[in-house]
Amino acid sequence: MVVEIAAIVDENGCSGVLNEPGQVVVYRHVQGAWEIDRAMEVSLDRSRNLREMRLKMGEILQFMNECRIFVARAAGGALYFELEKAGCSIWEIAGNPVDALDIVLEDEEKERVERVAAQSQGTTGIPTPCEQAPGVFFISIREAQGKAPEISSKQILQRFVAEGNFSVLEILCDHVPPWIEMEARKRNYAMMTEKTGQNEVMVRLTKKTA
Repeated sequence: MVVEIAAIVDENGCSGVLNEPGQVVVYRHVQGAWEIDRAMEVSLDRSRNLREMRLKMGEILQFMNECRIFVARAAGGALYFELEKAGCSIWEIAGNPVDALDIVLEDEEKERVERVAAQSQGTTGIPTPCEQAPGVFFISIREAQGKAPEISSKQILQRFVAEGNFSVLEILCDHVPPWIEMEARKRNYAMMTEKTGQNEVMVRLTKKTA
């Protein structure tokens, strides 16, 4: 099986930011080592309008071909959403991306195995939001991942958020997972965030009434 991971790389060879000039490099796993398979110069600066950015992201995705793992120092906003819509798994990693590719691959495989297990056995072992009042749910991602660090926020919440069987959903976390922002926009939920402590944020999703 061909394994590829893409990364945005700056002029110093470190993982970069999508809206800054750099190269998209696709690494291929060959006989236990990572090799550069192809590279593409990119410049997604903030002066571009949304349409231009989407067109450029389309070119990047076409260049990536079937590769759907992407590494950046930081990713957010419209560019993150374009990657997420294309089904990419996005990793935020500082430093030389090559140093982290084995870890990314290992964690990707772990998540794949857990998804398969969850689908075949139901959601046993994965915490779910607790209903505190009719239609009002709460979950602490911090607490859940403290007990089971191998479980991602997506595994815990994505299906619940997508199904929308709530009027208000409160999520306590260390930071706002970008995929939650995307789901809120996609499903037209109102979203508010409140810093409640050091490295602690409360995210509140509310279903908009017609």
